[in-house]
Amino acid sequence: MLDLCLKKGFEVVGVCCPIGDKYIGKAAAIRDIPIINASTLTADTMPDGVDLGITAHSFDYIGKLTRYKPRLGWIGYHPSLLPRHRGRSSIEWAIRMGDKITGGTVFWLNAGIDRGDIAYQDWCWIPPALFNKPPPDGAKWLWNEELLPMGLRLYSQALDDIGNGVIIKTPQDPTLSTFEPSTNVKDVYKPDLLMLEC
Repeated sequence: MLDLCLKKGFEVVGVCCPIGDKYIGKAAAIRDIPIINASTLTADTMPDGVDLGITAHSFDYIGKLTRYKPRLGWIGYHPSLLPRHRGRSSIEWAIRMGDKITGGTVFWLNAGIDRGDIAYQDWCWIPPALFNKPPPDGAKWLWNEELLPMGLRLYSQALDDIGNGVIIKTPQDPTLSTFEPSTNVKDVYKPDLLMLEC
């Protein structure tokens, strides 16, 4: 995602990641892009004058003041056809529930988890062979082969349009929404999400 932004000629004023991160942190350090420790990102630690914030398949919650600091807001990528399969383990749940298709969504962050307006979506088939694998293995294959490249294509389209002043925001249909819990949590349950604003 960082490479995509730079190739398109956007100025990247900062990267937020864990200190010592060997992926985006290393790529940012090589390019002398300031790094903000992931645990300290707030409206106060974020650079001024930012036009757009971008989360690339992030599991961190962006608080209200931080969300409103960029002039245009924040976009994020979620590997599902929102509003279906909101939540951290969306790919695995699509496989567990026997979905035949899935996809990816670039959306505008808001106060809810994976609930913001949709900017761009695309879909793909879930190969039947994945239903015979353990869901985590199937999810990993689907991410690597379909959903990661799809996310970069959708972000590329979003950045081109946003750079040209085209802002697309389509509200999610709440009657079609599902939320599934993280499969990494020991006691799996389906909470009624209430977000606390920072």
